[in-house]
Amino acid sequence: MKQIRWKALVAGAALSAGSVLAAELIGVAALPQSAVNYPLLLPTAVVRPLIDQTPGVAAARAGLEAARQDAGLLTDSPYEWTARVTTQRRTVDTGERYGEWNAGIERTLRLPDKARADGSLAQATLDEAEARHGEVLHEMTRDLLGLWLDWAHAEQGQALSLMHLQAAQENVRIVEKRVKAGDAARLDASVARAELAEQQRAGIEIKTAAAVAWARLQARFPGFGRDLSAFPAAHPLVGDGSLWRARILDQSDELKIAEAQLQKMQARGARAQAEKMPDPTVGLFTASEVGGRERLTGVMLSIPIPGSQRNRHAQRAVHADEMSRQEVASKKRQLDAVIGAAFAATQGTFEGWQIAEAGAAEMQDNARLMARAYALGEADLQALLSARRQATTAAQNALGAKVAASRSYYGLLVDAHLVWDMAHE
Repeated sequence: MKQIRWKALVAGAALSAGSVLAAELIGVAALPQSAVNYPLLLPTAVVRPLIDQTPGVAAARAGLEAARQDAGLLTDSPYEWTARVTTQRRTVDTGERYGEWNAGIERTLRLPDKARADGSLAQATLDEAEARHGEVLHEMTRDLLGLWLDWAHAEQGQALSLMHLQAAQENVRIVEKRVKAGDAARLDASVARAELAEQQRAGIEIKTAAAVAWARLQARFPGFGRDLSAFPAAHPLVGDGSLWRARILDQSDELKIAEAQLQKMQARGARAQAEKMPDPTVGLFTASEVGGRERLTGVMLSIPIPGSQRNRHAQRAVHADEMSRQEVASKKRQLDAVIGAAFAATQGTFEGWQIAEAGAAEMQDNARLMARAYALGEADLQALLSARRQATTAAQNALGAKVAASRSYYGLLVDAHLVWDMAHE
């Protein structure tokens, strides 16, 4: 029902927004996740093997298997059949001696209320393990996204640095041409070459940063291909914050863990209440006495007499249940704050990126016009270098804004489990 509601909300938001991403979100809601491709986003066939092979995810899978065994242990009765055999020799005053023996089998029976509580506890244990497995997948996905964007940012920075280097080289060429023509001082050539050296130094720093980012990515996710450096562009969000809040809360494994822990506390509380009535032990026995002259056959029933400890356990379970309820409510508030901040950040970073791109384009045009003016002798060198620096700074700021927008946007999609087959059906 929640999935149908999400589809309807996304479809309504898409019709009102009329954007490219709106159509994409309709596809996400209506089609299998593997059929959806976001522009320049890493394909699912690449991402999932990289994530699944990480030690953290492997450990979570092992934990899930262990939880399945725990659930089976809880579902099965903890009691076993007990066989009992005794032998003895009877001696009477007359001097006669007789061999005697006693044999029996018995088992404690789990009462129905306790069996139901154990079944609920088994399901909650399994739900928690599945949610923990999902949360590890989610965290590994966010790590991969972050490291990939760091590397893609550095790769884009290298391309930008090359453009700046070429611009600095063009400055040197223009200045030296004017110096040869006697239209500029040799000092201008020295200043232009110093600016070129600064761009070369900056290029080395960016190249080093790219190598470091790649090393980190490879260390965490071996096998990641170098051909996957295309940078994903952000898109404007479709729908309001309540739409995304509902989706992310519905898909949140972190919240599912807290809810499963609450279910466990409730099951334990039911178990503690049921424990007020002790489990009976029943058995059958047979015996031979007086050398076989007497044969005994009977049924045995024993029930422990309950004491105050059972009531105390039941009262403690009530308080533990309430504590777990408050923890779920607290977790929802925390997630509300995180989701609201992420939604606002995604909107803000997208708008900031658009403005930064426009500003960088203006600064680039200004630098080109200033270079032409300097070549014609209509501007001095300081004006040219200042325009180049402003263009360089604006381009770097635009790239940083693009990275921030993409990181926030795709991070929100990851949290909503809209990419890479992360959705809980």
